[in-house]
Amino acid sequence: MAFPTHRMRRLRRNSALRSLVRETTLDVDDFIMPLFVCEGSRIRREIAAMPRNFHLSPDLAAEECREIRDLGIPAVILFGIPEKKDATGSSALDPNGVIQQAIRKIKAVAPDLLIITDVCLCEYTSHGHCGILKEQEVDNDRTLEILTAMSVSHAEAGADLLAPSDMMDGRIGAIRRGLDDAGFSHLAIMAYAAKYASGFYGPFREAADSAPSFGDRSSYQMDPPNAREALREIELDLQEGADIVMVKPALAYLDVICRARDRFDAPIAAYNVSGEFSMVKAAAQSGWIDEKRVALEILTSIKRAGADMILTYFAKDAARWLS
Repeated sequence: MAFPTHRMRRLRRNSALRSLVRETTLDVDDFIMPLFVCEGSRIRREIAAMPRNFHLSPDLAAEECREIRDLGIPAVILFGIPEKKDATGSSALDPNGVIQQAIRKIKAVAPDLLIITDVCLCEYTSHGHCGILKEQEVDNDRTLEILTAMSVSHAEAGADLLAPSDMMDGRIGAIRRGLDDAGFSHLAIMAYAAKYASGFYGPFREAADSAPSFGDRSSYQMDPPNAREALREIELDLQEGADIVMVKPALAYLDVICRARDRFDAPIAAYNVSGEFSMVKAAAQSGWIDEKRVALEILTSIKRAGADMILTYFAKDAARWLS
């Protein structure tokens, strides 16, 4: 029997009923806040394409992390912006590099905050690609050696979790072996397992000064029309030793998150990327949408699709909205 016996509106009559039967709940514990760390001291420079996000020197990144911790956000992910770049991204391995400094300073003021570090060379190379070049191509296997050394350097500085975002074949296995051999078998890896060659990264590339100087990243990041391939990427990363797998971007790839959730029992992260964030900000600034309502709706959709954790530039705002 259907209507009038069944009336779906009965459980929508007021906020208490809606809350009681709500299937998906968004919580501050779901969020990871990305931070951009630059060299220097007392630097806090707003990123034009990403309102209320900043380039922060390690000392001010530590202060920011104290506030993030106090809001109840459990984790940050750090992206480094070095002063010097070269063809091999050598500054990524410097024990006193920008990320290594930031890790130590953050741990000194917020030891209980989980520090995740981005492991990729695009922010460190003069050409902006995610690995070592051989003529006009990224040399996959040579790049693995640098990524492994970078991961160990971050671990030695005190990182809690390594997040390789480069999309080189075999890098999870290489990094896992490198960490284990260096005495860091206890550290987990969050693999950017299904990272697409997306148009939604534009604001991030401005923030990280990481746009490729030639070509694009389509030869190593995933082709946007492909979903079955994403499941194979995720499966391979889990086989190589990933502890958490990520889908990036999130909003345009909710179907991929959902497929991954249905197939794998591993924790799934999703990255609500810069373009998704900046679209909402721009529309809200023009008065076209309600920023809070739309941002929380997007974040809820990502969790509803199956993500266990969400990397989002809305983390601080969302933590306040949900409190």
